[in-house]
Amino acid sequence: MISYEPLFKTMKEKKITSYKLQKAGFSRATYYSIKQGNSISTNTVNQLCRILKCGVADIIEYREDD
Repeated sequence: MISYEPLFKTMKEKKITSYKLQKAGFSRATYYSIKQGNSISTNTVNQLCRILKCGVADIIEYREDD
């Protein structure tokens, strides 16, 4: 399963709030969809990496299903 925990950790480390993401052009609806664990496109991952100036591993990670 894909986890977005790295995204929230990266945001916290960089002191980026969901409001700052929105101001940078990131959709609020997409952010809340991520919070609910829904899947995202590679375009969305790319956009987050650009805004946060980080790598893919700082956004998502794969975890084995229980």
